[in-house]
Amino acid sequence: MADRVHPTVDSPRPSTSSTLSDTTKPPSPPPGTYVIQLPKDQIYRVPPPENAHRFQLYTRQNRRRRNPCRSCLFCLLAILILLIILLGITVAVFYLVVRPKSPNYSIDAISVSGLNLLTSSSSSAISPLFNLTVRADNPNKKIGIYYLTGSSVRIYFSNEKLSEGVLPDFFQPAKNVSVLRSVVRGTGVNLSSGAKNGLIESVKQRVVVLKVEIGVPIKVKVGAVKSWKMRVKVNCDVTVDELTTAAKIVKKNCDYSVKIW
Repeated sequence: MADRVHPTVDSPRPSTSSTLSDTTKPPSPPPGTYVIQLPKDQIYRVPPPENAHRFQLYTRQNRRRRNPCRSCLFCLLAILILLIILLGITVAVFYLVVRPKSPNYSIDAISVSGLNLLTSSSSSAISPLFNLTVRADNPNKKIGIYYLTGSSVRIYFSNEKLSEGVLPDFFQPAKNVSVLRSVVRGTGVNLSSGAKNGLIESVKQRVVVLKVEIGVPIKVKVGAVKSWKMRVKVNCDVTVDELTTAAKIVKKNCDYSVKIW
């Protein structure tokens, strides 16, 4: 058996530093490449992907905090769109249930007194009196109309006012035709020479064109609900054959408009 030989103090030992350096030494780069070494304080750590996601969420939260007006504007816009949709639905339901129709207005009769132009001088004032019969037709099945105080009736010839009066206030139920009578007076009316001569000539030709303007405040009633106050304006061109109590309507044409607000 061979004897075991123990190392002596003088025998060389393997170097630890050389061994560690051999194990931690990076591999040599392939030929044709360059290796750039940076100081340790210039090397920045790349954050993980989850940190980038957190940063985006934090940025969005800051933007929302910085711009509260955008969210308020969006809410107001959404509320406005919702109100418009609800209003459209309400109007559609109202139209389908009520089936509103336009009322009709016309002048059924007109008589004149106190207007003798042939015997009066050109400088004298006139005081005409008109008895007017107005026909109001409400064809609606579920709508009543309140004709309120504050109406006006005016009669013109050649854009010069001859007389003025009012209509009576009353309630017109659904599917109803009402005949209204109004006394329209003029006191101390001074016509221009051109208007007076034109009126005399029209009487001679038995074709006198008068303009009747009617304005009346109304409220509409549907069931137990009343609307706000509106105003109806009726314009009629009425042609009569003479300016006496026996005047007859030769031609008439009426239209109307409603001022909602």
